[in-house]
Amino acid sequence: MRPFNKQKKSEFDERTLEVRRVTRVVAGGKRFSFRATIVLGDHRGRVGIGIAKGLDVAAAVQKAKRQAEKNMIRIELKDGRTIPYDIEAKYSAARVRLKPARPGHGLIAGGSMRAVLEALGVKDISGKIMGRTTNKLTNAMATLEALKKIKVAQKETTSDSEDDYEEGEE
Repeated sequence: MRPFNKQKKSEFDERTLEVRRVTRVVAGGKRFSFRATIVLGDHRGRVGIGIAKGLDVAAAVQKAKRQAEKNMIRIELKDGRTIPYDIEAKYSAARVRLKPARPGHGLIAGGSMRAVLEALGVKDISGKIMGRTTNKLTNAMATLEALKKIKVAQKETTSDSEDDYEEGEE
């Protein structure tokens, strides 16, 4: 008897932003497929967005999940709860603004921006979608672009990377 094949539990929390039916016109009619947009995050500073198409919803979601894992980014949060300073970013027609908040303020953001920030693990922040577009995908991507802009000062280490290099390794 074959052993039962258990699916391993993912370390990431998954949020489906949208599933859309898309159409391609071919000779003899229309071909339908589905586009899924997924946000993955571990609530500890890692987040990724995946977009994929499939012939059915389940296939599109599975492909989007794999894409999100590939596009994962790490953000250093200030005190593990907020961002260090104000950021503004633009992606396509979407514009977003993120502002850090005091402890206990909560996550104040709407729509797809909220989904991205929740998956990241931000607890105290104010976010505003400034652009006129209601497209969830571009608003989520603009939020990700804003988060990529964060530059945190790294603490200096005592050993240089050149000292760790040994002659025999190439």
